[in-house]
Amino acid sequence: MEFFNNINNIFFLVAYLVGGIPFGLILAKMFANVDIKQSGSKSIGATNVLRVVKEKNPTLAKKLAIATILLDAFKGIAVLLVAKFMGMPDATLWAIAVLAVAGHCFSPYLMFEGGKGVATGVGVLAFMLPDVTAIALVVWFILGKTLRISSLASLGALAALIIASYVIYPEIPNIYSHAPIWIISIIVVYKHIPNIIRLIKGQEKRVA
Repeated sequence: MEFFNNINNIFFLVAYLVGGIPFGLILAKMFANVDIKQSGSKSIGATNVLRVVKEKNPTLAKKLAIATILLDAFKGIAVLLVAKFMGMPDATLWAIAVLAVAGHCFSPYLMFEGGKGVATGVGVLAFMLPDVTAIALVVWFILGKTLRISSLASLGALAALIIASYVIYPEIPNIYSHAPIWIISIIVVYKHIPNIIRLIKGQEKRVA
């Protein structure tokens, strides 16, 4: 097929398919025998892994949540590392970053359902813009510790990332556009709409 003769297309497809691997779901099922798609917020992310597994085994819940964060972050980075090693241009790398997040949020293995995209987004953005992402992580940590509301910390960190990207890079190197950052941000905000509604109603749960 002509599609597979273009190496960019291959990387795009791999980024989406690898990004779609639901590590939180797999780990919770494998080690705690629970289906996080049927419990809690029904998200496949680390917060729901922690919340659901904690009911059975608090110690295991923390370990699985950390593993989920690391694997969700690394799955986007892994494809980017290979693409970078093969000399792919920055435009291709940014497309890979966007598609990895899209894969996580709209997984082809879960009927195009998925997680919130935070960990995967952090992973790919840390690869592409480490200084900007470091600022966002500091904001996330402070908000998480003080407010103890995962979604609010994530959205606050996202806002900080967008602002910092414009301050540090008025033009993103080599692509001269913030479009990939905005696309990732829009996907993440879209996946947080239920959380935003609960925040407005004062019903969003705190992380214990």
